[in-house]
Amino acid sequence: MSITPMWRVDRDGSMFTDKKSAEEHDRMLELAANLTTLLEDHFTMDEQLAEDIGLLLSRNKDILSKAFKGKPDLVLEIGKPSDEKDPDSEAA
Repeated sequence: MSITPMWRVDRDGSMFTDKKSAEEHDRMLELAANLTTLLEDHFTMDEQLAEDIGLLLSRNKDILSKAFKGKPDLVLEIGKPSDEKDPDSEAA
């Protein structure tokens, strides 16, 4: 019998086989939570919508960072099938 170490992210209960992926996922969720709070503080919107927007922005932070640095067309690529990643693809 082999033993596989697993790391569980407390925020959403997802499981990962390596610590780096678990920490990266946790940081993404923390950023999403903070973005959700920002949206709720500045706009009148449904809590679920604010959370969905926060997750969308957080999952695409690298693309958004490049867009803010002078490549605004990259924003239009978010959500297209070729760029879409399953954030739980490493979850067991």
